[in-house]
Amino acid sequence: MKPIRVGLRRACAAVAAAGVLLAPVAAGSAHGAPAPAGAAPSPSAGTGFPVLTPAVAAELDAAVQRTLRETKVPGVIVGLWAPGKGSYVKAFGVADKATSAPMTPGLKVRIGSETKTFTVTALLRLVDRKKVGLDDPIGRYVPGVPNGDRITLRQLAGMRSGLFNYSEDPAFDKALVTDPDRPFTPQELLGYSFRHPVQFAPDARFEYSNTNLILLGLVVEKITGRPIGEVIAQDVLKPAGLHRTLFPTGAEFPEPHAHGYTNQTAGGKIEDSTDWNPSWAWSAGAMISELQDLRSWAKTVATGTLLTPATQAERLKTRSIGIPGAGYGLGIFDVQGWIGHNGSIPGYETLTVYLPQEKATMVLLMNTDVTVGGQEPSTLFGEAITSVVTPGHVYPGHKPSVSTGR
Repeated sequence: MKPIRVGLRRACAAVAAAGVLLAPVAAGSAHGAPAPAGAAPSPSAGTGFPVLTPAVAAELDAAVQRTLRETKVPGVIVGLWAPGKGSYVKAFGVADKATSAPMTPGLKVRIGSETKTFTVTALLRLVDRKKVGLDDPIGRYVPGVPNGDRITLRQLAGMRSGLFNYSEDPAFDKALVTDPDRPFTPQELLGYSFRHPVQFAPDARFEYSNTNLILLGLVVEKITGRPIGEVIAQDVLKPAGLHRTLFPTGAEFPEPHAHGYTNQTAGGKIEDSTDWNPSWAWSAGAMISELQDLRSWAKTVATGTLLTPATQAERLKTRSIGIPGAGYGLGIFDVQGWIGHNGSIPGYETLTVYLPQEKATMVLLMNTDVTVGGQEPSTLFGEAITSVVTPGHVYPGHKPSVSTGR
């Protein structure tokens, strides 16, 4: 049975174990030639973001349509923007395979691990208010965490805690695919993690774990005395001006939305997972959004609009994940200069990134998470599109030479 994934899925694809997606690496590992600890990625110099003329749009059309055929993704929404260069916003394919309804730019999707950027932003706003410290131990807020007196909030946000990823636990996987409509509590999710030994000492290395963000969600709730969804709605979404993004309390999925398709099922066949209850992903991956909100959020999270400069600087201190040109900060990655996060949850994949050098934004939304040759659809679309518009900053920077499957 395949492990369920949310966003950074295989711990490294531009960070992938529930979401960052550069190379198809076994879950929970990060291989390659790591940069020195604390080093930021060093992408090659760009040649400048092009004016999005009809000729460039035609190149993009061809690249997207080719990738659509190769990946067999039902539908994809693509958004590109850069000041003074115009925009490229198009939808391809279908939003519902049963009716052949077309994909359109205004449809909502589940955003998986992009939720992490919102949860960590909520935490960092509490840091700015001096309600919590990044170097506080998690045990101060949540009892019973293995190594809880040593693991810090900073290490949780930076994926360096050593805690086992609950979404890779076989019992969890069986429970979810057997009844994908059932609700999970954060405590249940932690239970799946804590039955496993810690994977390494705190801060010893990078390893993507959804467990980290469940714990940070609980920290935010403890400090504020409010549910995490309410905190994100009032303290993050509202000041960011995002009106079509939400943290669902159950399986609700406001219209209009695209149907999602996954093969992370009991029998391995592709099924419609649109209405699966995302409570199992909670503060690690349960949120819903759409193109224009994510366009705005890409710049907000990359430039630190909601945070003090000092706290944003801490967030952007990326450390190597073991792949040249790719680093992870606090709930955010820098891959070849593109700053942001990706998401993957059964039925959907997303990529929301910002390139500061060009002030350019790229948002990709698709309605499947079915991999192709061991690679994530969002990675393949990101690579095809950036090869056209930013050849000096190709996401994720290289084509993996090894495919390990799922």
